[in-house]
Amino acid sequence: MTQAIAKQLTAKATFTHLKCRECGETYDLGAKHVCEDVCFGPLEVAYDYDEIRRRVTRESIAAGPKSIWRYREFLPIATNNPIDVGTGMTPLLKTNRLARRLGIKNLYIKNDAVNMPTLSFKDRVVSVALTKAKELGFSTVSCASTGNLANSTAAIAAHAGLDCCVFIPSDLEAGKVLGTLIYGPTVIAVQGNYDQVNRLCCEVANTHGWGFVNINLRPYYSEGSKTLGFEVAEQLGWQLPDHIVAPLASGSLYSKIHKGFQEFVKVGLVDDKPVRFSGAQAEGCSPIAQAFRAGRDFVSPVKPSTIAKSLAIGNPADGIYALDIARKTNGNIESVTDAEIIDGMKLLAETEGIFTETAGGTTIAALKKLAESGKISPDETTVVYITGNGLKTQEAVQGYIGEPLTIEPKLESFERALERARTLERLEWQQTSV
Repeated sequence: MTQAIAKQLTAKATFTHLKCRECGETYDLGAKHVCEDVCFGPLEVAYDYDEIRRRVTRESIAAGPKSIWRYREFLPIATNNPIDVGTGMTPLLKTNRLARRLGIKNLYIKNDAVNMPTLSFKDRVVSVALTKAKELGFSTVSCASTGNLANSTAAIAAHAGLDCCVFIPSDLEAGKVLGTLIYGPTVIAVQGNYDQVNRLCCEVANTHGWGFVNINLRPYYSEGSKTLGFEVAEQLGWQLPDHIVAPLASGSLYSKIHKGFQEFVKVGLVDDKPVRFSGAQAEGCSPIAQAFRAGRDFVSPVKPSTIAKSLAIGNPADGIYALDIARKTNGNIESVTDAEIIDGMKLLAETEGIFTETAGGTTIAALKKLAESGKISPDETTVVYITGNGLKTQEAVQGYIGEPLTIEPKLESFERALERARTLERLEWQQTSV
């Protein structure tokens, strides 16, 4: 990309530079993700909030597109033509039956299980990352993924006309593999866990010079998660919730929702108030939850072993930041078993009609534990983030949700089956009521 084009793209930008989260060292805006000059800390995008405050109002946001790009001034994109495939503005649903079951009066679900185009929150971060990739002149994009990110990168790259090669662990759920292959990328299945895949991708990024959304483009990619904070604040009538519960994998989503709330406060779009941040991990891959329980300020890597493969990151890049947020906001970090994850998926489906993947089951199971232990007040306005669709992880619940009643094409056969079904329902209700 020539200097003239670069100047044209950034002439009206609200973002100014990259900054190390550890030492504060600054860098020019480019495909860089670590502080190479000083401490090797992670880089993130810095903004001119005075400029954003001059440009943005509640009215200007409401008049924008029905996608994440209504918040463009808060995102590290200069082009007037971002990749917009309808990502974002997913429903914020006030629950009734789930709220009663858990004893929480004001419980909301932010439902990214219906996000576009690939039914997970990853569509947000990828839309931002690939728009930035095009600005920076990349023609080939890639990622290291536990499934959802591969789906999204492949789909949005196809829409944008970018070459795409994605890397996944070889044991991913069939729905996620199929949901990537359909878009025609090169898919590399690595015989190892996500952390091993990620290490390989760092070498490939350095060797081939591709735009890896969660490696050399990570400072821009991660900013897309802020839109989950922006949307909740707008959908709650321009106010912040009292408590949020979100899944934890790398910790990036969790920390960027927090950043999104803070940014809205900084520019005067919402009033400041305490928001408690609680997180959810699968017990079979819970390095952040373990550190939280032990009172440590560091996260020790673990080897993942859980059905919640989309959360199976044993060495979370943003784990220490998630710990800090949970503690300073008086939140909690819970871990749940695989059996509890399945129960969480069933609970959300049976009460609110939402079929979530294992990451959502993890979050609902953690929400249940927090509510039952009194760590969520019944009067708090609580938002729980559901980040992916259950159609992607159907294997997790096979054998746990019953079978169809097969009958002959006769009324009496139907009546016998109906009576059996009602008898089973009564027995199940009696058991759960004890």
